[in-house]
Amino acid sequence: MDPATAFCPHLDGLARGQTGQDNLRIHSRKARRFRYLECRQTFTATKGTAWYRLRTSAETVTLVVTLLAHGCPLQAIVVAFGFDERTGAAWLARAGQQGRAVQAYLVEQPRDLGQVQADESRVKKQGGGVWMALAMMVRTRWWLAGEVSEHRDLPLIRRLIARVRVCAVNRPLLFCTDGLSAYIRAIRATFRDVVRTGKRGRPRCCPWKRILMA
Repeated sequence: MDPATAFCPHLDGLARGQTGQDNLRIHSRKARRFRYLECRQTFTATKGTAWYRLRTSAETVTLVVTLLAHGCPLQAIVVAFGFDERTGAAWLARAGQQGRAVQAYLVEQPRDLGQVQADESRVKKQGGGVWMALAMMVRTRWWLAGEVSEHRDLPLIRRLIARVRVCAVNRPLLFCTDGLSAYIRAIRATFRDVVRTGKRGRPRCCPWKRILMA
């Protein structure tokens, strides 16, 4: 347990999300709890993670989630570990929520993307298939966003581009796609800012300059 790498998870905490501020102390090493000096509240080291308030060991939960993420059938997990199907599904949902939070904290932050590559692929699953749309920052090879849909259509691309928009600042940006026409409409509709003039009526939207598509 290292207080320098943790931060207060309480919503009203003054140092929420800030590490290395020397405002945390170890409250109980056995119970793995920290204490925040400002409000004197305590919290467990697993707060906000997929292992929060679980009676099963973190190693077992991690193993089950890893197997499920790599395509292991849920029924096989039930036979091998003796857990209920609903338990395995709940652990997988918890891991997804934590992964979404980590994605938002580390990746979905405004930055100069430079060049983004987007593509879709058909993913087979039991009972059919789905379309997976992905966007990647070329310079760093970071996966910015991914969306899943049964159809390869405009709503899927709009959701993908909307998540890329969260990661971008208004700088020159080049999109490289596979030529799907939905990208043109989605990029034009997403990369623009509302210009408020104080007049009545719907405000005008100003598109970003230097947005290129190839």
